[in-house]
Amino acid sequence: MTAHSTHLPLWQRARPLTETEFAGIPWLALLSASEQERARSVLRALVAQAGDLLVRIGKPPTYWFGVIDGLLKMSNDSTAGPPITFTGIPPGAWFGEGTLLKREPYRYNIQALRRSTVAGLPIDAFHELLETSLPFNRFVVNQLNERVGQFIAAREIDRLNDTDSRVARGLAAMFHPVLYPGVGDLLRITQQELGYVVGLSRQRVNEALSALQDRGLIRIEYGGVRVLDLEGLRNAMFEPREMAAS
Repeated sequence: MTAHSTHLPLWQRARPLTETEFAGIPWLALLSASEQERARSVLRALVAQAGDLLVRIGKPPTYWFGVIDGLLKMSNDSTAGPPITFTGIPPGAWFGEGTLLKREPYRYNIQALRRSTVAGLPIDAFHELLETSLPFNRFVVNQLNERVGQFIAAREIDRLNDTDSRVARGLAAMFHPVLYPGVGDLLRITQQELGYVVGLSRQRVNEALSALQDRGLIRIEYGGVRVLDLEGLRNAMFEPREMAAS
């Protein structure tokens, strides 16, 4: 890649996917042979650096996105009020289908928290598959259904006063087996990145992770967090630290 090309808009730097990357797309294997061939011909991938915005509020949708590797975050427009991160987006996630279905401008930003490889299916190919493929329709409907539950849970997280419960629920959300099948039981994430996702300082996140580990819900490993009890993590409730200390 030349020095000039690095200044091009992100999706003008896109490339075809590798066979390994194709193999990691959960919905591709559901398609017929001809549909797979069409999708493979138009799917593109790019590498976003930390801080790059893949989606901006107010811009029209152009792609359905999937995270091949790395970590993204979905957030609001911080110039209009306090910054809010709606969710972290780990590997295996495909997102943005609601905006594509309505063909409306984006109402959120998508930003890379670290160097990330992201795939994109053009909006016209997305709608073509919706019109012709029943398995693809089912996949998208299931995504939408799971997404509703995810955002209801996110609202509940926003109301939690204690940091340990907030981190537990926010962490559990990124281990969602349907929305984020590429995560498995080990999420590659730093404490700083997790802080960006749940809206807390790295120090608070460190304290919360230690408490979760003491409960046997997670294990802190080099470069990430391994979940040991996902259901326990989803339902974890802690006494606020101020009350516990009194």
